[in-house]
Amino acid sequence: MTTSIDRLKRIALFALPAVLLLSTGCKKFLNVNQDPNNLVAAQPSQLLPTVEAAVSVALGDDYYPYGNLWAQYFTQSPVASQYKSIDQYLQVNADFNYAWQHLYQGALINDQLMISNSIGNTALVQYLAIGYVLKAYTLQLTTDGFGDVPLSEASQGSANKNPAYDKQENVYDSIFALIERGKALMDNTDPNNPGSTDLIFQGNMNAWIAFANTLELRAYLRLTQIDPTKAQAGVQALYAANAPFLTSNATITYSTTGGNENPFYIKEAALGYTVNLVASQTVVSAFVRNNDPRQFALFDSLGGGIDTITYIPQGAFNSFTNKKCSPPSAFTGGNAQDANSALAPVFLISQAESDFLQAEAVSRGWGQGSASSLFTAGIQASFATDGIPDSAANYLANAPDAQFPASAAGQLQAIITQKYYAMCGTQGFEAWTEWRRTGYPTFFVPSAANGGRTYPQRFLYPQSELTANLNYPGTVPETTKVWWDGQ
Repeated sequence: MTTSIDRLKRIALFALPAVLLLSTGCKKFLNVNQDPNNLVAAQPSQLLPTVEAAVSVALGDDYYPYGNLWAQYFTQSPVASQYKSIDQYLQVNADFNYAWQHLYQGALINDQLMISNSIGNTALVQYLAIGYVLKAYTLQLTTDGFGDVPLSEASQGSANKNPAYDKQENVYDSIFALIERGKALMDNTDPNNPGSTDLIFQGNMNAWIAFANTLELRAYLRLTQIDPTKAQAGVQALYAANAPFLTSNATITYSTTGGNENPFYIKEAALGYTVNLVASQTVVSAFVRNNDPRQFALFDSLGGGIDTITYIPQGAFNSFTNKKCSPPSAFTGGNAQDANSALAPVFLISQAESDFLQAEAVSRGWGQGSASSLFTAGIQASFATDGIPDSAANYLANAPDAQFPASAAGQLQAIITQKYYAMCGTQGFEAWTEWRRTGYPTFFVPSAANGGRTYPQRFLYPQSELTANLNYPGTVPETTKVWWDGQ
């Protein structure tokens, strides 16, 4: 991105509360094994919110414009310019420096410290359990974006300044192992739970168990194109163990003061409260086709008697100069001119996603229950999350895309398409990732500003790795599919 964005990401980083221990000098984040905070003796109660906040910044800021633009929820505003390069598929390695920093220095290294500082202490078992699951979540977030990443030789402090890159297949094996290790330790009767130092579930270990199972289900379903046998066995094992899944949203919430605002809003505020993102024709046309009232919860109409969402085609910002378009609503954190955007939560896994994951598992014949009922539950959860639960019934009865098909292929398309609608503006990276895995929804269009370039399939390795890690694997084009995409 531009130099101004790099500077503003530093502002956003330093604006987090001091207890989160995220600040770092520019030179210190260049290697994934340098701990910028030197927190070897830090207490897990300090490290847990540090890790969770770093994950939230990576997901809710660094990944936010890429996911939401490439999932075609948003497009670049015709009256601004900040994200034109993303809409044009014109990335350079340096654009991803801060995502890498937050994932490794902010999250993975401090998570490993939390794990190391918890092992052997019976009073810290639940910190250890959460540490394993958070590491798995962060690794999936990292590898789904970048492909092969440092793992086996990473997070070793200063012991190895040039960690090798592990194959994505091996990273996924580690994800499964970490989740299982964490689940084995989780105990909601343990009085020594993290309590308020846990920004996600406030120490509710039953919620963490459900989160871990849902994450594991997500990870196994990610393998359906590359290794369906392994995916099936993993999913069936979860059901054989009667695994509970999430029945609520897993989020990190924010306030309006003290640098505790939604991380994307912090950046947009520092950019002068400019509305850089507006509604894309791709998603709004689908909403309109289904008479879907969620469009009004996720985007703002322009007022003055206009009760429709005004959009432009994806990437068509040069053809609609000065056209005023609907911005994302404050609920998504994407409207810099609405102070309520500061309160927008960052969604790690939503209740709707949990329902749709289960619906897919059952539809494939790997899970238990009713795929149709879970499909309906996912839609209802999405409407409830968007604040319009009473509108779900009419939508379910009449919307073409809300009807559950008889065929397995039709069911998969319906499930992923509804998951796409449910993730609008709140889980853009996951929606883009599911599109990469399944090809759904089928109504994506090339960006009008793509200049002949093809759809991005991954993030570029950051410039910081090129300059600091002797085992840097070379630049992998963003059009190269990641391993699980069946290349």
